[in-house]
Amino acid sequence: MSNDTATATTAQPGTAPEPPPHGLGVSLPSAEARAKTEGTFPYAADLWAEGLLWAAVLRSPHPHARILSVDTTHAREMPGVQAVITHEDVPGTALLGRGRADRPVFASDVVRHHGEAIAAVAADHPDTARMAAAAVIVEYEILDPVTDPEQAFEAEPLHPDGNLIRHIPLRHGDPDAAGDIVVEGLYRIGRQDPAPIGAEAGLAVPRPDGGVELYVASTDPHTDRDTAAACYGLDPERVKVVVTGVPGATADREDQGFQLPLGLLALKTGCPVKLTATREESFLGHVHRHPTLLRYRHHADAEGRLVKVEAQILLDAGAYADTSSEALAAAVSFACGPYVVPNAFIEGWAVRTNNPPSGHVRGEGAMQVCAAYEAQMDKLAKKLGVDPADLRLRNVLATGDVLPTGQTVTCPAPVAELLQAVQEYPLPALPKDTPEDEWLLPGGPEGAGEPGAVRRGVGYALGMVHMLGAEGTDEVSTATVKVHDGIATVLCAAVETGQGFTTLARQIVQETLGIEEVHVASVDTDQPPAGPSCRGRHTWVSGGAVERAAKMVRTQLLQPLAHKFGMSTELLQITDGKITSYDGVLSTTVSEAMDGKELWATAQCRPHPTEPLDGAGQGDAFVGLAFCAIRAVVDVDIELGSVRVVELALAQDVGRILNPAQLTARIEAGVTQGIGAALTENLRTARGLVRHPDLTGYSLPTALDAPDIRIVKLVEERDVVAPFGAKAVSAVPVVTSPAAVASAVRAATGRPVNRLPIRPQAAVVTATQ
Repeated sequence: MSNDTATATTAQPGTAPEPPPHGLGVSLPSAEARAKTEGTFPYAADLWAEGLLWAAVLRSPHPHARILSVDTTHAREMPGVQAVITHEDVPGTALLGRGRADRPVFASDVVRHHGEAIAAVAADHPDTARMAAAAVIVEYEILDPVTDPEQAFEAEPLHPDGNLIRHIPLRHGDPDAAGDIVVEGLYRIGRQDPAPIGAEAGLAVPRPDGGVELYVASTDPHTDRDTAAACYGLDPERVKVVVTGVPGATADREDQGFQLPLGLLALKTGCPVKLTATREESFLGHVHRHPTLLRYRHHADAEGRLVKVEAQILLDAGAYADTSSEALAAAVSFACGPYVVPNAFIEGWAVRTNNPPSGHVRGEGAMQVCAAYEAQMDKLAKKLGVDPADLRLRNVLATGDVLPTGQTVTCPAPVAELLQAVQEYPLPALPKDTPEDEWLLPGGPEGAGEPGAVRRGVGYALGMVHMLGAEGTDEVSTATVKVHDGIATVLCAAVETGQGFTTLARQIVQETLGIEEVHVASVDTDQPPAGPSCRGRHTWVSGGAVERAAKMVRTQLLQPLAHKFGMSTELLQITDGKITSYDGVLSTTVSEAMDGKELWATAQCRPHPTEPLDGAGQGDAFVGLAFCAIRAVVDVDIELGSVRVVELALAQDVGRILNPAQLTARIEAGVTQGIGAALTENLRTARGLVRHPDLTGYSLPTALDAPDIRIVKLVEERDVVAPFGAKAVSAVPVVTSPAAVASAVRAATGRPVNRLPIRPQAAVVTATQ
């Protein structure tokens, strides 16, 4: 990967050392970095309590079966077992789900996917708990699973709500429009797992008032609290969610199906109960990226300008709806990509099957269609005999253009500038055919490949994502800023998942109040809600709330001084802990102005509203958009089908750079996740059964798989409706990089490459090809 170089300055003898830089635009390190590096950071799996019991969950070995009976007698009689619970022990609402509540806490009559929870056990030792869970006897009538999403339309209903979750027909322009050139394609996208660094874990502690506290790595604590309270039959005030250290999150990865049994067991036993999932349980229990089937037809004129796009998009939601409706809206809305398309006719469906559940994973919906529409652009370029990058430049979207949903792009959309930046960036040197450079072969060191079989390919992709929620989602966050004794404290329920919110909050307060020491309080549901940690929400909404609260404190601080000197607060500025007036008459420090007082303010941030898509897929559904261009360079062994990503050159519009080092890290992480989706990551199933649910059967990219990532341009064109003008940065590289890698493999092999991840046989070139 590319690395930014840091320079250190040493103070000269007799001079005071320079104060550390702070505020927006500075690479302020995370306050948690040292603890995480030293291994002292408290994660959910590290929690402990006096009188602790251990939980284990019994999961279905079948993807589809009718439950005839559940016998917990043997499990209850085992020494050390304190409680065994099933669906009969759920006192409140028995359904959960982030987008739609249609998933039972415990299966009662039917199991609908491999790994669905049936019972849970609490015991005095983790081994005892697992043995007791295995001792629960379940009698099944095995049913034929529906695993092909195309068959779900005709199959018997798998759920009381039916098999169809949502259908979106998008109609834009003239249905009879046609182009001189037509290309078609069928594409399949695999099931990518979030693969969290640490598997799900948590602790439930009963309260004296009959309630319960949940210590979990939640990314949306208030939603989790409300769901838990409804499940437990309690008022929300009697359930508290305390967020523990989140071990990295590439989605809303903390599934409520892991959390709810904990509280039920704690309430039943009156003891603290802890659950630490195995990696297999993690794979089986949480949601994954939607496997997707896409059919496309692109029309273009003789000059290569797009005339019409027709597409059918089918999302496999698995057993339950979760956030499939939102994913489908993104897929349909962005089905044409960041291109001007005067006529678009898209049909999108999300359906239930007996496959593993799907839900929110970074770039959901947008990643799948990006791989398809960019493959179509490559086909058009080949048929027209033009350079693929030049073809894209003829069609790119810009500010003021209209999306197929009818929404006008009002935010900065420098797509042409991004593409030109990666197109003009120098290509990497070709590998040398010498023994010391054997590691350059796609097979790696000691690989079986021969240098003569290696071909190099260069491919391009343009991607786009929406920020914040969509289709009328009420986005709001609340924050409080307190200042006392020269120390500022931020209280906001925005969860730090690795996206850098706590660092950003510190920078905002430092910039606004000139106070260097800023602490961000830990998150729990006693604070006002801030919403989920996804789609760049907390940079925009929670960061905006922190900024407004800090500005209110700033006004409280400066008003007495302004009144004393007969000027407005706008004529005073705070820099490096000093308050000065525009004319130099006033000069004092922040601590002197505070004079021992405590100042505080609470503020909210709520972006402008959006609206649901109508019956024709039309509407202003999105608050803001972000764009990315990537040029991929790959080496392909055309005999073995192995692929090595040599370099990815990336250009992205970021609005404003708030923390350069943090931004670079987020982009590089997003690109690497996209490479996994392109080449290795696919949670495979056989008739609904998950095969190899572990990190040996599921191949994540490692440091050896990471290519050189060249961030060649970051366009800082501020979005005027966003606080600070900044845009979300991590999702759009995930969306774009798989399509770019596939494009490069197509260029190297001449093969169509219509499936992700790319299978070796798709990159093999025979003598006749």
